[in-house]
Amino acid sequence: MQHLLQRLGLRTNPVVFGVSALLTLVFVAVTIAFTETVGETFATASVALLDATGWFYILGVTTFLVFLSWVAFSRYGHLRLGQDDDRPEYSNPVWFGMLFAAGIGTILMFWGVAEPMSHFAEPPMGDVEPRSVEAATEAMSFALYHFGLHTWSIFGLPALGFAFFAHRRGLPMRVSSVLHPLLGDRIQGPAGWAIDILAVIGTLFGVAVSLGLGTLQINSGLAYLTPLEEAPIVQFGLIGIITVIAVISVALGLDRGIRRLSNVNIGLAVGLLLFVIVVGPTLLLLRGIVQSTGNYLTSLPFLAFWTDALEDTGWQRNWTVFYWAWTITWAPFVGIFIARISKGRTIKEFVLGVLLTPTAFTIIWFSTFGLAAIDLDLQQDGAIAEAVLEDVPVSLFVFLENFPLAGFVSGLAVLIVVIFFTTSSDSASLVVDMQCSSDVTDDPPTRQRVFWALVEGTIAATLLAIGGLEALQDVITVLGFPFFALGLVIIWSLLRGLREESLEPVGPRRRPRTDA
Repeated sequence: MQHLLQRLGLRTNPVVFGVSALLTLVFVAVTIAFTETVGETFATASVALLDATGWFYILGVTTFLVFLSWVAFSRYGHLRLGQDDDRPEYSNPVWFGMLFAAGIGTILMFWGVAEPMSHFAEPPMGDVEPRSVEAATEAMSFALYHFGLHTWSIFGLPALGFAFFAHRRGLPMRVSSVLHPLLGDRIQGPAGWAIDILAVIGTLFGVAVSLGLGTLQINSGLAYLTPLEEAPIVQFGLIGIITVIAVISVALGLDRGIRRLSNVNIGLAVGLLLFVIVVGPTLLLLRGIVQSTGNYLTSLPFLAFWTDALEDTGWQRNWTVFYWAWTITWAPFVGIFIARISKGRTIKEFVLGVLLTPTAFTIIWFSTFGLAAIDLDLQQDGAIAEAVLEDVPVSLFVFLENFPLAGFVSGLAVLIVVIFFTTSSDSASLVVDMQCSSDVTDDPPTRQRVFWALVEGTIAATLLAIGGLEALQDVITVLGFPFFALGLVIIWSLLRGLREESLEPVGPRRRPRTDA
């Protein structure tokens, strides 16, 4: 295998690369051959898993948040993610733009209108009147719970582990490296390879699900704006276009590709946000941002431990637990990418930046789009809520139709979604390639990242072929559980690593390169 990779001009771990690629190709082939059977299998497994482990997800993600909050203000908070004299490579605005675009930008575009409106029309707890003031308050609290501190804790925990062990200990930027205090040098053998293969597969499918969701939204937007229909053939074509753009960005590299796309898209997204605030009910939105912040913080302690134990309506399985499972499959990808761009920051600076800054933007975004949509829905006697419940991906465009320059603004929204999903695919290709690499300092050939970008697009198209939105949810729910369990192990490993650091405060230790 190593000889074959060398002949192809590749520099990578032959076991991790080869097995990951083979398993992915087998999944695609089996799915194409037995589309209906594969879809039904994942649907059955998803329901069974959510029924049995939903409470575990709720408790676990809250544990992630508590641990990160503690470590930031503990005696370890001053430790720098790198050598003691290292300083951040990117300014704070650039850093935020890159982690936001790779992390949750795609999610905000998809759910910014859809989630608040869904909960407004159908309250999660069933304890308030639909489309009432109380329903609006509850809807905003749940939306912010799903995409605020808890989501960024899922990203932040592995990101801290990757940054600590790669930048301070000199280990390769791989998931197995985070478990070095537990596995020792076995991370360079079969045990470590198995962990990295799992991480590669999860990352590929997590990003593929997001590409699938983005494709559905783009297709809905184009169908809403043009005569183009919502159809599988159109969706496959859109995935192809996004993949091609991602490949071009991959070829340009981190600074010229991902960084520039991220900066452009953050500017466009902020422009869209300001447009809604200025043209929409400005005073209502400004007051609503403040009030939603308070409601979120007030309700957070309850929601963080709410498992729907007595009612057991199934709502939480379909929403909260699905979100956690989906987000966790992104965790290796987003975590490694955040770690890659965070060298030189202290643990405290890192945790507070990763948790608070994106959460603050999330609050502003959801409060703006959610409350503006609710206000319009009340004026139109439920028309927007009805459209959202009927077709979730079209939510944003139904909403924007009520604003001036609707066609132009909706077209801009489509462009933003395309770029967000391009940067996600681009970043994921970089991260997957790093998972297959042998050393943190490697600069692997561009063709390797191009290969993974093509694989992500292929998986996304395959998942859409077996059932669209529901299939995307089922597959990611099943694949998310191993990563969730891994998150708890990361906490244990990080604690051991931090304690070792406090016993040996002599600066970072650099391990020699080891080619697996």
